[in-house]
Amino acid sequence: MASNADAGQPPQSSVRIGDVRGSAFSIGGTEVSNSTVNHGSAETDAAAAGPTAEQLLEAVRDLRAALVRLPRSAERAALDAELDSAAGELEEAGEEVRPGLPARLLGVLERWAPLVDSVSAAAALAALLTSSGG
Repeated sequence: MASNADAGQPPQSSVRIGDVRGSAFSIGGTEVSNSTVNHGSAETDAAAAGPTAEQLLEAVRDLRAALVRLPRSAERAALDAELDSAAGELEEAGEEVRPGLPARLLGVLERWAPLVDSVSAAAALAALLTSSGG
C-alpha cells in the first residue's frame, strides 16, 4: 500500500491526545490564552476522588475575578449570578461537594462558552470538574 509521500502528496499530519488528567489546556483559536493547569497526580487518592469543595470554590472565585475584566453585559451578569449561586452552595458544603453540582457547573461553562472561551480561569475550573467525572 503506497503512502501519501510515495504518491507525490505531502504527508498528512495528525494530532493524537492520549489520556489527559489533572490538566487544563486549550488549542487553537484567535486571541486565546493557552495555558496548562496541573492539579497534582491522577494517581493520588485525592485526585481519584475528585476536587474538594474548597478547590472548586477557589476555582469559581478565580473565574468570577477574571470576569471583571470582560465588558459589562446582560450575559456576563447572568453568568456571574450562576457562579455566585454555585459559590454559595460550595461555601455551605463544607468538605463534600453536593451531587449534581459539578455537572451543573460544567453546564454553565458550556452554555456561556462564547463568553469565557478566552478566560484561562474557565479552563482551570473545567479541568477540576471533569476530574470529578461531572
